Amino acid sequence: MSVVGVLTAGGDCPGLNAVIRGVVGRAIERDTEVVGIRDGWEGLMNDRTKPLDRDDVRGILGRGGTILGTSRMDPYVHGDGLASCSRTISRNGIDKLIVIGGDGTLRSAMMLADEGLPVIGVPKTIDNDIAGTDTTFGFATAVQIASDAIDRLATTAEAHNRVIVVEVMGRTKGWIATYAGIAGGADYILIPEYDYDLNAIAKTIRGRHRAGHSYSIVVVAEGVNPPEGYEPLVMRKDAFGFERLGGVSYQVADAIEDLTQFETRVSVLGHIQRGGTPAAADRVLATRLGVSAADMAIDGLTNVMAAVQGTKIVPIPMKVATESIRGVPQDIYDTAATFFG
Repeated sequence: MSVVGVLTAGGDCPGLNAVIRGVVGRAIERDTEVVGIRDGWEGLMNDRTKPLDRDDVRGILGRGGTILGTSRMDPYVHGDGLASCSRTISRNGIDKLIVIGGDGTLRSAMMLADEGLPVIGVPKTIDNDIAGTDTTFGFATAVQIASDAIDRLATTAEAHNRVIVVEVMGRTKGWIATYAGIAGGADYILIPEYDYDLNAIAKTIRGRHRAGHSYSIVVVAEGVNPPEGYEPLVMRKDAFGFERLGGVSYQVADAIEDLTQFETRVSVLGHIQRGGTPAAADRVLATRLGVSAADMAIDGLTNVMAAVQGTKIVPIPMKVATESIRGVPQDIYDTAATFFG
């Protein structure tokens, strides 16, 4: 009997358990065994596994996090590629691997496929920045959480006549900031893809206050460059050597307060955006991706990613998904900018 391995790697994301459930449900329906790999690539390198059947995935559809665990260890950064994983693969009889992860995870998956391991990728990130797919699961949940927070922050900003700068996740791209800013009615949205002029923003905020709109909400993506005259932030690194972004909103708020003389506060939403229960849209999308990935693996495809294109999920070459990082296009940002000020 064929054996499919499945792992979740990189940052956690709402909907991971729904993907795992989709993989297991379809694989068992097609007489294929599933081996869950604990703690991402670390588990694949150190032979930490568990068999998965339908009972193991009952009741997990709406749970956040991942029942398999995850880590930021990487077989090519912290090991010798496929050679580091061969013992686990051989001992468990794994003949194909489904990898659920973001752009970094998918690049490592592609390299394993290039070494000869049949691999199927599933795009996972709240950042929505993976190329080749229209959207990624987790994004809708993150946007909903961020927009709910903006709604709440707007009422306290209005009560105290303040400017509030809201920092959201997204790493080097501004998808969450743009969508949450639109949904929350933000007065300005700053994202890495496009330059910003704080002097112009401050002038508009002063004009708003003179006109009687005595509060403003500015949404800032965590990967935005510091304001002019401010030093780049010194990024701390996690245990695996990857940079932690965040904190630029304090520089933006400091500059806005200096330029406007209006009290300016900061709210950094942080990991609340990717924790907890996935939204219904992400549960459905993640389930479809898991089922499709299982089909692709069982049908003998390799070095492909399950991608959303229109209303369909289709296999695309992993290379397409990993050769670039997808940013917010000009037309979507222009829609947001219509309401700036």
